[in-house]
Amino acid sequence: MHSAPRIKTEGLPLVVIVGNPNVGKSVLFNGLTGAYVTVSNYPGTTVEVARGKGRLNGRDVEVMDTPGMYRLLPISEEEGVARDILLHERPDAVIHVVDAKNLDRMLPMTLQLIEAGLPVILDVNLMDEATRLGVQVDSAALEHRLGIPVVGSTLTQQQGLPELVEKTLTMLDNNPEERRGGGKNLQLVYPEEVAQAVARIASKLAGEYALSRQVIALLLLQGDTGLAKLVEDEEKQGYAEILALTEAGQLRCNQQVSYLTAQTQWEKARQILNPIWQHSTQRHTGFGEKLSEAMLRPLTGIPILMGVLFMLYELVGVLGAQTLVNFLEISVFDKYINVWVVELLNSYVPWGAASELIGGPYGIMTLGMRYAFAIILPLVGTFFLAFSIIEDSGYLPRLAMLVDKVFKRIGLNGRAVIPIVLGFGCGTMATIVTRTLETRRERILSTILLALAVPCSAQLGVMFGLLAGQPAILALWILIVLGVFLLIGYLAAQVLPGEQASFYVELPPLRLPTTKNIFMKTYTRMEWYFREVFPLFILASVLIWMGDLAGLFELSINGLLPLVRWLGLPDETTVAFIFGFFRRDYGAAGLYDLRELMTTTQLLVATTTMTLFIPCIAQFSVTIKERGWKTALGISAFIFPFAFLVGGLLFRALTFLEKIL
Repeated sequence: MHSAPRIKTEGLPLVVIVGNPNVGKSVLFNGLTGAYVTVSNYPGTTVEVARGKGRLNGRDVEVMDTPGMYRLLPISEEEGVARDILLHERPDAVIHVVDAKNLDRMLPMTLQLIEAGLPVILDVNLMDEATRLGVQVDSAALEHRLGIPVVGSTLTQQQGLPELVEKTLTMLDNNPEERRGGGKNLQLVYPEEVAQAVARIASKLAGEYALSRQVIALLLLQGDTGLAKLVEDEEKQGYAEILALTEAGQLRCNQQVSYLTAQTQWEKARQILNPIWQHSTQRHTGFGEKLSEAMLRPLTGIPILMGVLFMLYELVGVLGAQTLVNFLEISVFDKYINVWVVELLNSYVPWGAASELIGGPYGIMTLGMRYAFAIILPLVGTFFLAFSIIEDSGYLPRLAMLVDKVFKRIGLNGRAVIPIVLGFGCGTMATIVTRTLETRRERILSTILLALAVPCSAQLGVMFGLLAGQPAILALWILIVLGVFLLIGYLAAQVLPGEQASFYVELPPLRLPTTKNIFMKTYTRMEWYFREVFPLFILASVLIWMGDLAGLFELSINGLLPLVRWLGLPDETTVAFIFGFFRRDYGAAGLYDLRELMTTTQLLVATTTMTLFIPCIAQFSVTIKERGWKTALGISAFIFPFAFLVGGLLFRALTFLEKIL
């Protein structure tokens, strides 16, 4: 989880971007804002929202990128946050981004936004993909029929972006009444029992709302509990009557109100699109479609996944862990910085304890700064670069489809691949993202697996660095950790009660990643690293120094030493496991320092045990917040002995095999 000081945008017009996942919202957001962006949790939630300052043809505006949403009636927490932004932020313009080739599925939400009286601009994106598949959209005719501005675009190539900027500025120049006057002639005719109930409820609404009274009444009738709380606060004494009218209206309907409402919106969307949206029935099987299908089939998808992992290894394990780390650690820190710091301390800092804090074995400069800049930074940087390439290509949703069947065996589904993959970036963030999973059972299962068998980016990079040049050992490490992941997931799924949730995912088109998007995503994540993680390395050095002064560090080493010897590792590696209590990547960096002292067998045992080691303090704290004290302590109490049990058994098995062979 990360946050940042909000960019000064007070008093600026607010432009909010909404739409389904994977339709190009983030591309538009980056196109409007550039690097002037902050990412933080929306108040009262664990859902991240990006805010930025955009300059549209010389005019400053505030831009917000919302989580993916399918309708105004929220089902997930992300949809609830997106809807709340529309409710509470009172945007001056709302850009609804849709996929041109799936316009029939996405236009119903446009109708809801128009009906809500919001200042809507429709961005029909991915026009290049639609044209290639034989889909034709008459944007001008659609604009006429909807009564709101419509732009056809291919945002990845910045096609349509200037026109979208112009229409947004025109919207902002209008007075509030004109902004919300779009689609006045667009009437949605709901079934009589729904229409009557909506009219009764709307007539009793006296508060000030960002959405039209008709839509507020319609959402109440559909059982929107989050909105009901807002209405209760706004209406106060009149809420009891509104609640009674809502319940009476629900009883009069012979079917679920949400179904009747959705059916009306779908039919209206089809009526609007019928003459102006042509969808080819012919199946196009170009290279992109063939590759996409291959990614979804186990027979071809698994080799492709292996290829992706090989790319990750080359970028992180070879370029990051070998070339960049060796240069920064040996040629920069060992040769210049550490020598300069020690000489400076010897000359100007006569106090031994203070000198040790900065330049001692566990000093801020010689340990904390060296780990952060010389070891972790190049590994995290290359990992974030690789991850941005994979993410921008559209591969992740296909990976979710590929692993869905496997994940179902361990009580999860393909949707869980998102927090699991994010765990390779940061386990703390990934633990928060488990909130997006539908059931408590899935959330607990994912939290266990993230804490046990998913190394974060820095830790993963160090593991690649430790085992670089030994592909067979690296492959064995991957197989062991993967085996633990599947085994513990399967066993936990048998123990934890609850039903398995359904799974659906939008498949965006496969694309060649764009340099600008890759740079922006990598830059944003690296900024987070410096802001959130780097200070923890300094803090860890200070705490270790204090523990060393008080004798606690030595006491901890003596307590952990028997377990390290059970693993068959050198006594010196005990310090690395102590570091691992603060951060697992900090501990992994400690192992990297001691790599020359270990045999190949010991390297494999050390990396396996450290990978399975208990979560870092930040991840443990978030687990407490998300799952509660009992669950967090239970997970850690299981993982700590289990990691050393697996490591010890692995050492004995490898030693036995060495003797036989």
